Amino acid sequence: MQQDLERRNEELEELSLLERCFPEAEKLKQDTRLLSQWKHYIQCDGSPDPSIAPEINTFISLWKEETNETFEEVIAKSKLVLNLIEKLKLILLETPPYYLEDKNIIQYQGSVLEMQELLHLKFNIATEILLRQASTLADLDSGNMEKVIQDENVTLYVWANLKKNPRYKSVRFSETQTGFEIPRILATSDIALRLLHTHYDHVTPLRPISTSFQGHTTRIPQFVKDEVKSVEAAISKELPEESKQLENESNSVHEEEETKCEEQGDIEVQTSFVQEESDATKCELEMKLLSETVLSAQLLLIENATEKPTFFEDNEVDLCQFTTLGGVYHLDILELPPQYKPMKSWMIVEILKEGLQKYIYPPETTEDVETENAFPPIEVTLEVQENVIFFEDPMVARWDAEGKHWQTDGISNVSYKSEERLITFSLETFGPITLIQDTHVNMPFQSWELRPLGVNKVLLTVTTVFTEVQIQIKEDLCMLASIKLSDKKHSSTLEGKWMTPISFIFALKETGLNIFPSGHSHFYVIINYKDPLVELKAYRQLALLSSAFAFGWSKWNAVCTSKKVIVKVYEHLTEEPIQNPNWTLLMFSGNRAQRLKINENSETFSEALKEETEFHSTLYHMVKDFASKEAMEKIRSSNCQFIDSVCYMLLSTRLLSYS
Repeated sequence: MQQDLERRNEELEELSLLERCFPEAEKLKQDTRLLSQWKHYIQCDGSPDPSIAPEINTFISLWKEETNETFEEVIAKSKLVLNLIEKLKLILLETPPYYLEDKNIIQYQGSVLEMQELLHLKFNIATEILLRQASTLADLDSGNMEKVIQDENVTLYVWANLKKNPRYKSVRFSETQTGFEIPRILATSDIALRLLHTHYDHVTPLRPISTSFQGHTTRIPQFVKDEVKSVEAAISKELPEESKQLENESNSVHEEEETKCEEQGDIEVQTSFVQEESDATKCELEMKLLSETVLSAQLLLIENATEKPTFFEDNEVDLCQFTTLGGVYHLDILELPPQYKPMKSWMIVEILKEGLQKYIYPPETTEDVETENAFPPIEVTLEVQENVIFFEDPMVARWDAEGKHWQTDGISNVSYKSEERLITFSLETFGPITLIQDTHVNMPFQSWELRPLGVNKVLLTVTTVFTEVQIQIKEDLCMLASIKLSDKKHSSTLEGKWMTPISFIFALKETGLNIFPSGHSHFYVIINYKDPLVELKAYRQLALLSSAFAFGWSKWNAVCTSKKVIVKVYEHLTEEPIQNPNWTLLMFSGNRAQRLKINENSETFSEALKEETEFHSTLYHMVKDFASKEAMEKIRSSNCQFIDSVCYMLLSTRLLSYS
């Protein structure tokens, strides 16, 4: 019994040393964040640092003063604005909660909202400038104005009704399938139809970011915090006393001048030694505190919310259950502004003080209208963005400006042509429209595998009902390796692009490839619940071993209790996949690991220990029993950022609970 206890303590101590990679990786990330600020400073490219309030405020103020910008000019400027918004969003996502302050969150989100609103205002002003020229840009055949301006982030479709022909009811933009079927009342009115498709979503409110990390840092042992404080105090007190004592000793010695000089040198050496020793102790304790803080932050990633979000409006879209995809389609019926008129060698135009005005359809009062069905819903056909994947037919939602949420009423006759990527529906009133998909359409997962690809590089494969996603992780970066839909390879704009884990997850979600559960996902998906602490310990240790061992899904993981996890494992030292590998089953409870006697093809589940094996306190030491020397060397030489990235991806996918 005593021997078992001693071995357990030794194993946990060794694991603790190995897991120092996590705080070390966090320190490197801190350095990277500081370095990025410095790089921006020395670039001197004229763009503001969005995290510095005076710089971004000056940028916004100066842009507000710019007037009469054409649509093309606004689009050109929007590239920088969208980049600044993206940077701020990533700062909020990538900065750990224990470093974020409320004032920073308010500042960053305030800047994001201000830039989003200003950008949309600029597009409205540019649309008005364009519509003033409608008569000069009229099509010779139809007599109406039609304009399409396309960019990587924005597509504008504008149609101005100049002829007011009552028989002209079908509006189709040239070389596209996008268009409208308009009623007679609009065909005879001074109106313009605008479809502004922003490939981003600046309508959905920003998700609140909580800084209430205090509740989670209580898990950090208080003695660790107290120890750091006491050592800091002791160091500050100890150094002057040591120096004073050494000086007193030197003053009491009356010898030759040369001897005094030698002793003075000894005093300096001893003082320096005390300083170094104290610094080392302080550094060690600070690392210990950071380690506990990182552990708490990781646990926060896999904690399930205790309450399901409640919604009070009928037809309101639950943004925990659904995700907006493909950007926002801003559909507007606009009053046609006064047109340019030639006057001798001049062009004159009346500029309305109130600016661009929306045409109310249907009107608020319909007393003068004789027919009952004079204001039917307007049929709209939209092209779905190419780089977005819908695994099921998308649903259409409209923005409720008053309630500040998406809702599904007022939309009918929805039909989707997946091959042509066209969606058609009837709309009662115009406004922002978006397409939504079930956030959890790919959950739970059917299987998964984590396989080494070489030094500090792995391939994570997640298989769902609809798709197989392969993700490469190399050091502190991730890349989409491939996607398969219905066993056929699907090309994506993300393939081959290396990104940081958080940026990568954000980008993958925006394309509709969401394999990352949130804290509320368990309310919408039947999951294989596992104790968060057991799950966390398993992910950390799988990441530690991932450079030399392949791990995979086991059907028995769903059979064992929530306090235990089961994975398949085999040693893998080559870059190429091994055909029909000899998998071993490991069971882990957070405090004890064992090899199971059963295999994946066994008929019944049993926790019986495999013959000639023994229990261990960690997965690392369990694997060490049958690992080769080369495998253990690869594990010990793994890059700390690589281990941290693998762990983060495992925590984000929660493979043990969602498969």
